[in-house]
Amino acid sequence: MRVATTAGRKARSLREFVRGLTHTAHPLLVQIIPIRRCNIDCGYCNEYDKVSAPVDADTMRQRIDRLAALGTSVVAFSGGEPMLHPDLDALIAHIRRRGMMAGLITNGYFLVPQRIDALNRAGLDFLQISIDNVEPDDVSKKSLRLLDRKLQHLKEHADFDVNINSVLGGGIKDPEDARTINARARALGFSTSIGIIHDRAGRLKPLGPIERRVYDQVSAAINGPWQVFKNLYSGVRTFQDNLADGKPNAWRCRAGARYLYVCEDGLVHYCSQQRGYPGVPLESYTIDDIRREFATPKSCAPYCTVGCVHRVSTMDFWRRPQTAARVGLQPRPTR
Repeated sequence: MRVATTAGRKARSLREFVRGLTHTAHPLLVQIIPIRRCNIDCGYCNEYDKVSAPVDADTMRQRIDRLAALGTSVVAFSGGEPMLHPDLDALIAHIRRRGMMAGLITNGYFLVPQRIDALNRAGLDFLQISIDNVEPDDVSKKSLRLLDRKLQHLKEHADFDVNINSVLGGGIKDPEDARTINARARALGFSTSIGIIHDRAGRLKPLGPIERRVYDQVSAAINGPWQVFKNLYSGVRTFQDNLADGKPNAWRCRAGARYLYVCEDGLVHYCSQQRGYPGVPLESYTIDDIRREFATPKSCAPYCTVGCVHRVSTMDFWRRPQTAARVGLQPRPTR
């Protein structure tokens, strides 16, 4: 069963990759929020609350239908904690019925065997967990000690791809934890990545000497001769290297076009850190909006830490320059 599932997923990924190369006026990746509430609170995070109700399932299905009409390749649920939504499995199945690939970004707390089996049946294509430290502290409760059993459940039950992301920066206290987390995930057979995170106000700080040493060593393992073919999440090394040094990157951000962030209110934003731009309701978002934002440079791009936006934008690095400047973008303020 796993072999057939993996083969089908790779075939769909190749199909969408080819379509992305030949046609630019559709989103490659949309992250959509089914619920803003989260069961934990991490010190660097500005993307959750403790009170919000889940978005109505019928409303979510309408938004998924709209994304299908825009020709979207991949729809990934994020949050908050998306596994708090009572209809998540049905919504994943709806994404797949509409011909799109389905992803899930979760803190991992609810991954027991029964839930993993339900995600398999729903047709989930990939799942990502970001693990921040080995032991929980006041910065993050997404720790390896609390989640290691969940990783074993994934190893034993998941038919979907699993990526484990370790992080540096953003107040994470022990940089060596990233090495431990990455090694554990690779030992379980998962793809791995390492990210440099902003602080709670969305600001980037250069890595210190110890952080940089760990970053270089983990990146070398991720991008080794065989890992580079296995890992679809590690991103472009030079981009991350510049962030590690606090240096800007020169690139064409295609947020609002190749990547959309759809909040719980159904508004399209550039990303989680630039909510309010363009702030257009998804129900009225059109191909013309996609074409406009494809050609619009973003002033926040040089120091952007949102790796998924950079990765989907790299497909179009060689295409026409951006001209219709949108100025004054600032990281989203703290809640």
